[in-house]
Amino acid sequence: MNVLNVLLQAGGGGAMSSIIMLVAIIVIFYFFMIRPQQKRQKEEKKFREALAKGQRIVTIGGVHGKIADVRETTVLIEVANDVKIEVEKTAIAMSVATDQKN
Repeated sequence: MNVLNVLLQAGGGGAMSSIIMLVAIIVIFYFFMIRPQQKRQKEEKKFREALAKGQRIVTIGGVHGKIADVRETTVLIEVANDVKIEVEKTAIAMSVATDQKN
């Protein structure tokens, strides 16, 4: 009986420390991986909601153009004189400075 009690007490302390380590790993993953990704997604959503006519942008595929029309889920981009393409808002990577030319 004494040996069994000693083993259970030793195992109980080990189980508690492994639970603490597991919780610590989850907290580390949250603060270094999950939280920054959520923050980035919020910023991208805010950027896409703020798209406006006349703004110069670059798509994920590298197409440069000026926004001709903003719709609910798509954007009409003028890439040259009288040449317009329609892309999803999610395909827009970034906005570029207005002093750059097409």
